[in-house]
Amino acid sequence: MDPSTFPAAKALNHSRVLIVGGTSGVGLETARQLLEADAAHIVVVGRNAERGAAALAQLGADKRVTFIAGDSGQAAETVRIADEAVQSTGGIDVRVNSTVPDILPGLFHTLSADTIGQMLQQLALPPMLMCSAVLPLMREQRSGVTVNIASDAGKSATPGESVIGSAMAAIIMFSRTLAMEAKRDSVRVNVLTPSLIHGTATGERVLKEGFSAKLFGKAASMASLGVAEASNLAALIVYLASPAARRLTGRQSA
Repeated sequence: MDPSTFPAAKALNHSRVLIVGGTSGVGLETARQLLEADAAHIVVVGRNAERGAAALAQLGADKRVTFIAGDSGQAAETVRIADEAVQSTGGIDVRVNSTVPDILPGLFHTLSADTIGQMLQQLALPPMLMCSAVLPLMREQRSGVTVNIASDAGKSATPGESVIGSAMAAIIMFSRTLAMEAKRDSVRVNVLTPSLIHGTATGERVLKEGFSAKLFGKAASMASLGVAEASNLAALIVYLASPAARRLTGRQSA
């Protein structure tokens, strides 16, 4: 396959970005940094309209930012979200998945069978379903960038994260395999696998009490370079979305 036949990587100031889970945490910080990097248009997706309005306000009511309310865990919803994003911006060049369900670690024997199914559905399905809705657009235009966020639970076995880790491993393998398939159409797919992220609602929640507080408190104490912050992850996403990373796909980064 001759790389010279691929379209040139699109500059950020011409890129239309879809951030699913963009009303808080890493997603919101990514939107902020992409605005600073002069992204052409950003669509922020979240399930709660009030949080969406608050996110737009935090981003300075920039005319380049649009909010769409929707649930990326539902197949029909992901198609609607993609359609509305295209209607709003004219296309999708970059898709970031930063959805974080309200799920805390817990030992497997404490989980009911129904809970296990719900956890897998809430954790693993959103990035896959959203990719299913967006990938045809990127294949047609023969360019695009997808960044999924999983966690290090998908790489290292951790007590209390048997189901969470399984879902994260699924996202990681999905991303790496999709990268192999999509590179034929000049679409790049990468996945980030952070641990605890300081200053996010999820980070605060898992450190609050109970089993997860003990688990992640120990992890934080072992972070020799300090616990990652949302800004660190967002900076890496901006890089992966830019032409500077045009040769990177199928990568798994901490």
